[in-house]
Amino acid sequence: MSGRKGQSVPSSAPGAAGEGPGSGDAPAEAREGRRTGRLRALLSLRSVAGQVFWLQVAVVLLLVVAASVALVLQAQRDSLREARHRSLAVAEALAHAPGTAEALAGPDPTAALQPAVADIREGTGVAFVIVIDREGIRVAHTDPRRIGLPVTEPTEQALLRGETQTATVPTSAGRAVTTAVPVFSPDGTYLGVVAAGITTERVGGAVDRQMPVVIGGAIAALALTAAGTALVSRRLQRQTRGLGPAEMTRMYEHHDAVLHAVREGVLIVGADGRLVLANDEARRLLGLPADAEGRQVGGLGVDAGLAELLAADRPATDELVRAGDILLAVNKRSTAAHGGPAGSVVTLRDTTELRALAGRAEVARERLQLLYDAGVRIGTTLDVARTAEELADVAVPRFADLATVELLDPVLSGGEPAGADIVRAAARGVGQDVPLHPVGGLVSADPDVPVAAAAAGGRAELHADLAAGGGWAADPERARRILASGVHSLVTVPLRARGVVLGLANFWRRETAEPFDGEDLSFAEELAARASLSVDNARRYTREHALAVTLQRSLLPHELPEQSALDVAYRYLPAQAGVGGDWFDVIPLPGARVALIVGDVVGHGLHAAATMGRLRTAAQNFTALDLPPEEVLGHMDELVTMIDLEHGGDDGSQITGATCLCAVYDPVSGRVAMARAGHPGPALVLPDGTVEFPDVPVAPPLGLAGRLPVENAELDLPEGASLVLFTDGLIEDRLRDPDTSLQQLRSVLAAGGPGRTPDGMCAAVLEALLPARPSDDVALLVARTRRLAPERVAVWDVRSDPEAVAPLRAACTRQLEAWGLPGLTFTAELILSELITNAIRYGTQPIQVRLLFDRMLTCEVSDGSSTSPHLRRAATTDEGGRGLFLVAQFAERWGTRYNVRGKVIWAELSLHDALPPVPGDSVDDLLDQWDDAVAW
Repeated sequence: MSGRKGQSVPSSAPGAAGEGPGSGDAPAEAREGRRTGRLRALLSLRSVAGQVFWLQVAVVLLLVVAASVALVLQAQRDSLREARHRSLAVAEALAHAPGTAEALAGPDPTAALQPAVADIREGTGVAFVIVIDREGIRVAHTDPRRIGLPVTEPTEQALLRGETQTATVPTSAGRAVTTAVPVFSPDGTYLGVVAAGITTERVGGAVDRQMPVVIGGAIAALALTAAGTALVSRRLQRQTRGLGPAEMTRMYEHHDAVLHAVREGVLIVGADGRLVLANDEARRLLGLPADAEGRQVGGLGVDAGLAELLAADRPATDELVRAGDILLAVNKRSTAAHGGPAGSVVTLRDTTELRALAGRAEVARERLQLLYDAGVRIGTTLDVARTAEELADVAVPRFADLATVELLDPVLSGGEPAGADIVRAAARGVGQDVPLHPVGGLVSADPDVPVAAAAAGGRAELHADLAAGGGWAADPERARRILASGVHSLVTVPLRARGVVLGLANFWRRETAEPFDGEDLSFAEELAARASLSVDNARRYTREHALAVTLQRSLLPHELPEQSALDVAYRYLPAQAGVGGDWFDVIPLPGARVALIVGDVVGHGLHAAATMGRLRTAAQNFTALDLPPEEVLGHMDELVTMIDLEHGGDDGSQITGATCLCAVYDPVSGRVAMARAGHPGPALVLPDGTVEFPDVPVAPPLGLAGRLPVENAELDLPEGASLVLFTDGLIEDRLRDPDTSLQQLRSVLAAGGPGRTPDGMCAAVLEALLPARPSDDVALLVARTRRLAPERVAVWDVRSDPEAVAPLRAACTRQLEAWGLPGLTFTAELILSELITNAIRYGTQPIQVRLLFDRMLTCEVSDGSSTSPHLRRAATTDEGGRGLFLVAQFAERWGTRYNVRGKVIWAELSLHDALPPVPGDSVDDLLDQWDDAVAW
């Protein structure tokens, strides 16, 4: 094959390439190369000709070999038969010879028989002659050395049976045919045996001499046969073009497949415009007659355009040609370009169904893309109404011209689906000319209407032609106006999630001429199924968010307590994505002081809100004990750690901490003490409008401090300064850096000037910094300082002398009268007498008395000791131990707080009661009602 395809003919024209010295040998070399190539192709097993050649050579060779083997085997059989005859003749001649029996019976058989044995061997050419007596002793032998030796070989012993027998035995000269003839006396007595043997080589010598002639004849026959086979194979090679059997089989299979199995028409047109070949599919597509082959393509009865294309001398690629009702894609190529005869090959493909299928595939692809977009675009928020709007947005205009979504009324507010009231939650593509219910309107849910019944039963409804009726609307007049607006087809699909119907989605067609069909109904059900889960998730989130917000608001202050030290305004906004644990508090303290607390629990949801409530309660209790801010945060850190341990093994939702800022402001001194644990620091707006961020030491968040001490900071604030406390939700956002937010906060606070109220500050800050959809709660607290007027504060130093009590009591009385509080004189004298006396008796210097006139009258007695008064049971015979009991009875509240110089015992008296009611007629009666009488 390589020789046929790769041959080249050198140019013989003058000046052709290769002309020069030695170029005259080129034609001879080319001819020699072609002959070598043809010979190689002939002898190659890959071609049919080569395989036939070698097959015939092998057959002839096998026949020659078989004949030679048969000749050799026949010669061997003839040699064995000749050997048996000659050995038998020799043995019988000696055994029956006169004197043989007498010699064996005589005393010296060897002397009589040995010469005869030698003569017989020489005369007959046998290999050996042996005479054995009846005792098995060799008495005569062609090999004299073995005379007198007994017979020991089994093959030789088998000859002593007294009968004539022939056997083939091995000898030193090769295998020999041995015949034994017994010798008997005249009276029949067995005397011995005569054995003669002849080798097969002696007999087969003639055959060996004839073998060269036989082999030469076989070779001649083989050569003659090979030459004849070569001539036949060469002719076969030209006819098969050097193809192998597999290639020929494959060509036949391909040819058969093209003619009968290919679902594409194939035509071969000759250079003269006649049809050479047409397969079955081409005949079917063109309706060709049975005798179409050999006729001109113009006379086949096909359309003129197709006949012109088939007869034209030009290629074609996917040209669409009409053939009756069929649209054909025609491809045409020349056969001469590939080494074949002049002509063209044409393929015909029916694209009628393919185009329709391509259209359906495109629709399916668009629907699949629409479902993908629905999965991305529906449910981006956890708002029920917004999710319904997203469903309508996805459907219009890619699936429907109009879309409306109706939900059960409780679903919109996060409740469980119940009742029969259906509210339109979203509508798209609905104009003024379409009389559909507006968004937010109540849609009729008449159970007799098939659409409503389908929604209640969870079935989808298809109304391909609304004009045909079917009761798809409860109001006939509204149905008539809807039809008049051009709406002609409707698909209603219930929104069903977790086995509960949440509402329904209606898809309408108006501009699109094609009505909805069964495939559209299936698609609408799939689209509604995906949207239903998002609607239900939004509903459940709305419910949980409402519960969390309700819980959180119930745990936050409903209104600010009355106090005179600060002018306070606040804002609290829960996060859109989930309720957090932010809180704030304003807590009045004794001594006209006020505590401000802002905190944030890590996390969102009900658990964070509940934890926030626990921390707020704890902060109120700790500050009520008159603890400084750093100690309040220390105790809260221990509480958060304990909460972490309580919830660490439940479901992995462990509280990882909380942040808090605590500030205590004293309006008498104008000093504020602050401490913070992981919380953003406050902003300070001075009366002139300057904004500062005080440097308050920050401790680790609550629950993560590891019992580390918390440091505090103290600031002296002028009257009219504003403290701005906030949580991190105000300044931290995914799209904004906290430092940028702090600078923006500074600018907003400074822009208002000194005349802006705390409430105005809150509004301005939220307007400038609050994100559109806060991801975290925002708590903002603005407190403007006030000072307690000096004339409302009275202070006296007390000597450690019991006689100093009376003058001090008189001075306090005068001060109360000056303040216009004569009705509190008796109560104040009683309380101060007890407190001062106990301070002189049990305390140390310095001892001081202070009266504060604010919303309450506060009586304070301080000393330098750290001993705390405590209640104890006083017996009826005790003379003392009832002083604190009297203080507790006459005061609104009382307590003890510690400072760096000692302790302060305080008691507050209400300004509204001139004298608190005393039960009974005397102090003794009062003590009788108190089982646990106490003492200092």
